Amino acid sequence: MQKILGHVRRACTDYNMIENGDKIGVGVSGGKDSLVLLKALAMYSRFSEQKFTIEAITVDLFNGKSNYKKVQDFCQELGVNLTIIKSNIYDILFEDRKEKSPCSLCSKMRRGALNEKALELGCNKIALGHHADDLIETFFLSMFYEGRLSSFHPISYMDRTGLSVIRPLIYVEEKDISVIVKRLNLPVMFNCCPANKHTQREYIKELLNSIKKDIPFVKERIHGALTHSERYNLFDKIDERFNIPKK
Repeated sequence: MQKILGHVRRACTDYNMIENGDKIGVGVSGGKDSLVLLKALAMYSRFSEQKFTIEAITVDLFNGKSNYKKVQDFCQELGVNLTIIKSNIYDILFEDRKEKSPCSLCSKMRRGALNEKALELGCNKIALGHHADDLIETFFLSMFYEGRLSSFHPISYMDRTGLSVIRPLIYVEEKDISVIVKRLNLPVMFNCCPANKHTQREYIKELLNSIKKDIPFVKERIHGALTHSERYNLFDKIDERFNIPKK
């Protein structure tokens, strides 16, 4: 965990993610990323210069039918309160609407439920388990399927709710998360996503892994390009090099 904690500390320092007095709602799906995030923040809170508290929040897509016993036990070991929200998101997406690409709408619905409960619990920030690979994959998803260059930010403020979203795992690679999950035997729920392995994101993941066979350092280079502003060299509306006038 020391490597992951080092990356978390760096992210929090680089982007001023956590401040004194913060109460942070940690989105816990039961997947490997959210469990590692929860453990990392619980450990980080013990030695961080900033004094903050955390609340674990889970959105049950199956309206209370999921078994979160192991996750509950895990939270108890960490000394973190867990709140489980019952929702009918699965029925809406897969039974009623029969969505072929449910990820975007599912994310919005889960985020809405998460934000509402976080505010109810008195949180001022939400922590999500997006890691370095997610940052890269989101960039390519946006470019390939939306025709724009975009990805999520390490910290963002939501005007409507007054909550800030932070992503402390932004420097952590997925492979390191997988290693620590096995090493610590974390209680991962492998069926927490109904569309797992059948998404556009999974296609992008496989594509990048294929490219990595020929260019082993490709992910590091892409991540560096996304997180260092001086490496941007894209078209602007006005390019003075070519003396192009404004329209």
